[in-house]
Amino acid sequence: MSTIEQDPNLNIETCVADRYSSAAEAREEALCCPVQYKPELLEVIPDEIIQRDYGCGDPSPFVKPGDTVLDLGSGGGKLCYIAAQIVGKAGKVIGVDCNEEMLGLARQYQSQVAKTIGYDVVSFRCGVIQNLGLDLELFQSELKKLESDGLANILDRRRLEQKLQTEQPMIESNSVDCVVSNCVLNLVRPEDRQQLFAELFRVLKVGGRAAISDIVSDETVPEHLQNNADLWSGCISGAWREDEFLAEFKAAGFEGMHLVKRESEPWQTVEGIEFRSVTIVAYKPDPSPCLEQNQAVIYKGPFSKVEDDDGHVFYRGKAMAICGRTFESLNREPFADQFYSVDPIEVIAAESAEPFACGPMRFRHPRESKGLDYDVTETSCGDDCC
Repeated sequence: MSTIEQDPNLNIETCVADRYSSAAEAREEALCCPVQYKPELLEVIPDEIIQRDYGCGDPSPFVKPGDTVLDLGSGGGKLCYIAAQIVGKAGKVIGVDCNEEMLGLARQYQSQVAKTIGYDVVSFRCGVIQNLGLDLELFQSELKKLESDGLANILDRRRLEQKLQTEQPMIESNSVDCVVSNCVLNLVRPEDRQQLFAELFRVLKVGGRAAISDIVSDETVPEHLQNNADLWSGCISGAWREDEFLAEFKAAGFEGMHLVKRESEPWQTVEGIEFRSVTIVAYKPDPSPCLEQNQAVIYKGPFSKVEDDDGHVFYRGKAMAICGRTFESLNREPFADQFYSVDPIEVIAAESAEPFACGPMRFRHPRESKGLDYDVTETSCGDDCC
């Protein structure tokens, strides 16, 4: 058995940048994971972009007409151009990448694709995906205006960076309906990953969704594999263990995380560890306070009970008392088809509602929703009932 070459001084960002710069010039099969896209969405995309595309999944089915979409690690622009056809003229697609060669490839065909589909809603920006506030091209341009040198120059650069992120952020907070990414998050250094997920969460609107395709492992990747340049840039060394990848979304504040696709067969196996493609969708919750508005939901089944990410337990067939914020959340995707909603007969406006005691779950008595004085009697169900 051949040994895995190790480099304890490995610079992850450098090895990733070098490999993808080369891959922008010539197709590298080792970076490819077979993915089936809708053929009609590929017809308008130049073959050079398709040949230089490196991914492991297709998050585009979770893009909707009219969306503002952000593609993290947009590479040659393939996913952006697919998303543009879905969002239509009313939407917007932003690709973010820090590789100059890949950005050049994507921008080279921007006007051609726009002319083919009949509108231009795509833009490409230079930045690292763990810091979506800093436009590196704008930063570079503004740096040229600095007249200081030495220590003063270093401090001025820091001030400039902070100013641009505050006053001219590359991606504004709460501005994106759907964040997509295709086999890129695992290329980010471990020390930057908490910031990566925080940024992903920051830019999404309330109720917005992240649709992320990436490579995960079924076991923890050992240190000696993490110190191999080819395995890092090849989406192996940086793979999250599958359960830990889902936990990253939870830790960042997302809700409703679920695996929408998981390849049964591994893409690669290294030292007995399986590496496979998954696609995860997660949602940004509403941060509003919990208010008592006499609402309830009934879990349909098939399980006897389920528990959400906030610790709410819902019993099959039982009307469970919940706050207005949770009620609104459960009436949106991905939860809506799992519950029946029980609205109160008399609506309680948020501004007049009392705080909801978020503690142990309780059943909602029907009279709480109908009203204590509810006294309606109807014995006929109409001509179409029976």
